[in-house]
Amino acid sequence: MSGAGEFPWIISVDDHVVEPPDLWVSRLPSTYRDVGPRVELHPMGDAPVLVGARYEEAPGTEGKPIAWWFYEDQRSSLKRYIAAVGVPEEEIGPHGITFDEMRPGCHEPKARIADMDLNHVEASLCFPNYPRFCGQIFLHGKDRELARLCVEAYNDWMVEEWCGDSDGRLLPLCLVPLWDARLAAAEIRRNAARGVHAVAFSECPAWLGLPSIHTGYWDPFFEACDETGTVVAMHIGSGTRTFLTSEDAPETVGATGIFTNSAMSMIDFLFSGVLLRYPNLKLLYAECQIGWVPYVLERVDDVWKTHGIWATRGPKLDEPPSAQYYRQIYSCFFKDSVGVDLLDRVGEDNICFEVDYPHQDSTWPETEQVARRTFGHLTPEQIHKIARGNAIDLLGLAR
Repeated sequence: MSGAGEFPWIISVDDHVVEPPDLWVSRLPSTYRDVGPRVELHPMGDAPVLVGARYEEAPGTEGKPIAWWFYEDQRSSLKRYIAAVGVPEEEIGPHGITFDEMRPGCHEPKARIADMDLNHVEASLCFPNYPRFCGQIFLHGKDRELARLCVEAYNDWMVEEWCGDSDGRLLPLCLVPLWDARLAAAEIRRNAARGVHAVAFSECPAWLGLPSIHTGYWDPFFEACDETGTVVAMHIGSGTRTFLTSEDAPETVGATGIFTNSAMSMIDFLFSGVLLRYPNLKLLYAECQIGWVPYVLERVDDVWKTHGIWATRGPKLDEPPSAQYYRQIYSCFFKDSVGVDLLDRVGEDNICFEVDYPHQDSTWPETEQVARRTFGHLTPEQIHKIARGNAIDLLGLAR
């Protein structure tokens, strides 16, 4: 352990915001407010059905009213497990709640900062909740103009209200119109001009019915990120699919193996040539943990060496794929002592820490204690890198 002395204040690169109910109704043109995202109170209805990484559900007609997000013909309840901090473990689940039944820090910026103070956290990068982890709910919208306005409204709120008065403690993470790579590039540049250094993207866009990263379709987007120093941040579940062994496998099977989404995405990038074409591009894999990284790196290098000579698709790489990882890829963790044991192979410069506030997995309000137990035995230089230094370098923050 690092002893009883001062532990570096943590920069969390994976938290979440529960979007306030007026986010879109206060920003969309009046003609769209009745079809754009809005909150209504209705009973819970039948138990939600988990399909991949999302729930299918509809309001009921009897029982206690809870908060529902309505957008065009899509319906999504506000669930307890996404606003779980401060709630007894036995009360956490997929049942619906209202905004009054969650900790204010879930959706109020000043209350969030107060909760960060309680948790030894200096700064926080927040992924969305309701729009899904890369805004894919708007990808499925019927009206593309409305969807574009919804993305821009979210980004304006993120920059101006969520992060605006935080003195740099709440770090902006923006969305892009996933259905158009050139519109996405324009939105990257619009937000970079006002200090945004990260964008949420899908770990596997092909799973969303979009072109893969191998097609070249996304090059305008990657070029804009490379040019502006915008980190491409990919949260587990941002492909809205999980690897399952069968349709009747318990939810715990998917929850355990969901890191494989990030592993496959990383392999995809390492053999795609994207990181070679855009050498300033940085990737961040969020909530995926890190213990799996050394084997993936060993395997991609062996495949490159032994199978690359006959593989006909993809670029011919002049160096082992792992070299791209050590230059351009970061992963974050919070419950992974195995990865810390393998730090020399994971790369002490390639990992960041996270809190996952306010989700069920969150270590709040004991994140400092968890960090001390997990990597507090390392050298002061390594502790500083993992707790905050790597995040500062990745996101271009002031030291």
